Amino acid sequence: MTMEYQERAIDRHFAAFICSLTGGEPGDLFRLVVSFASNAVGKGSSCLNLADIAGKIVVADNRELLLPGFDDLMELLKSTSVVSFPGGDQRPLVLDTAGRLYLYRYWHYEQELAGMLLRKAASYSGDIDEASLRETLMRLFPGEADMEDDRQKKAAAVALYRLFSVISGGPGTGKTSTVVRMLALLLEQPGEGKRIALAAPTGKAAARLKVSIQRLRSTLDCPEEIRVAIPDTVVTIHGLLGAVAGFSRFRHSSKNPLPFDTVIVDEASMVALPLMTALVTALRPEARLVLLGDRDQLASVEAGAVLSDICRAGEAGTGSPLSGAIVQLEKNYRFHEGSGIAEITRAVNAGRDEDALKLLKNNALSGFTWLAPPVPAELGSFLSARVVEGYREYLDARSPAESLQLFERFRILCALREGPFGVSGLNHITERILARSGLIATAGSLYRGRPVLVTVNDYSMRLFNGDTGIFFPDPENGGEIRAFFPSPDGGVRNIPPERLPQHETAFAMTVHKSQGSEFDRVLFLLPPFEHEILTRELLYTGITRAKHSVELIADEKIFTSAVRSRIERNSGLGSQLEMNMR
Repeated sequence: MTMEYQERAIDRHFAAFICSLTGGEPGDLFRLVVSFASNAVGKGSSCLNLADIAGKIVVADNRELLLPGFDDLMELLKSTSVVSFPGGDQRPLVLDTAGRLYLYRYWHYEQELAGMLLRKAASYSGDIDEASLRETLMRLFPGEADMEDDRQKKAAAVALYRLFSVISGGPGTGKTSTVVRMLALLLEQPGEGKRIALAAPTGKAAARLKVSIQRLRSTLDCPEEIRVAIPDTVVTIHGLLGAVAGFSRFRHSSKNPLPFDTVIVDEASMVALPLMTALVTALRPEARLVLLGDRDQLASVEAGAVLSDICRAGEAGTGSPLSGAIVQLEKNYRFHEGSGIAEITRAVNAGRDEDALKLLKNNALSGFTWLAPPVPAELGSFLSARVVEGYREYLDARSPAESLQLFERFRILCALREGPFGVSGLNHITERILARSGLIATAGSLYRGRPVLVTVNDYSMRLFNGDTGIFFPDPENGGEIRAFFPSPDGGVRNIPPERLPQHETAFAMTVHKSQGSEFDRVLFLLPPFEHEILTRELLYTGITRAKHSVELIADEKIFTSAVRSRIERNSGLGSQLEMNMR
């Protein structure tokens, strides 16, 4: 079997550096395998699975190279001085017995994280007042007396009892509602140990969680002093850990742990392996960790699929401490029975391509519309009315705060970055449409109403990859154009454009970048051709960004092919979690 290999410059340089450490001539084959390992991390895996490349004909730089079989690749790597094995000396690369080749630090991340999660999952809070808990559970979760029949009640109790728990569920299943009531349960317990931290991967996700908590806590059946005590300060994970500007390290670690008794992290599917390891490492041994997220969403942009790995390991056997620590919420409170979004996502998640296609063609579905894509030359006219209708309201806003709020009502999502159906092409078309309509004046890049998406982390400016802002005249600075961003405390902050980290226009954004966001309406465009990025996870994540309605622009064959495809990320975290259970 032949495979095309697109080697990046960083893969080439990394492989050359590793080869230089061998003290000999390792040869083209070894160099290529190391390059593959670097490339795997760049694509989101934490390791290279040798079985994926063994025996393949690789085409790279217009050259063909036949790779040996699995056993021969294992022997090749074992014979070099730069490869170690689990439990051996520290070397740049680690090869395990299953044929997973790691860059050392990613192997170390998995080892640390697996060990700490299992220790926490096997540990329980020792000071729960059972009588108080039973009374509070019945009051906060009225209705079903059997916890197995009320997953939210079960999830809250599990999160209270255990030092590690996961509350997973799709949009609208009540994850935030559950955790707010869990906080009330905790605060009504007698005793100390109630220092609580709330965090999310991005500023936008943090701000959204804060608003949800403020709305939900006022509805709780609990004493006023408890309601007031429920925290609504939400920070980014980087902020929680104390990111040090100019360095890829944090103030808090195992040597300087976080001063909290309970840490709750929302949108956990977005948290990459290195960041999750840094967070868990920084917890005190007796601190409680609760992860909220949707295991079916796309994994983090960076390496790892931590939430998914944890959930799968928890399902592997009842003897695992993880098996009782994970609660999957299933009942949906947002999408009513017959909702197009709910029906389509169920079929997509299950990989039922024919059922999904039938639903796609059912124009009677509530909140869901499907259209075939136009040819690229007609894309502008196809989008014109939709773009003007979707973005007019926020562009007519009278203040930065109003503009930011209204911008969240509509978004164009796509799968790719380049091309007419990608971010670059769709943003260019959208700007042209809005300029022709008189809604924006694009004389340069600093125009009123331009939405921007931050693409790198900048700790000094407290802006992180995925944060979204809008250029708007600053009424407090003579109408000078500034970039306005929502702040985690629910307010708005402004930044001079010249201080912004790397960013891009954000009328259209990739599904990956939309994670942690929700919009009233979504216009979701798939490219009219096959691409490896088109998977059921991408479809599910894109469709579920909408709270009310989705218009999907997709070719039938491309759509069904995506439903059949799954993301494959190589990771040993799940295996480590399962192996350490035995």
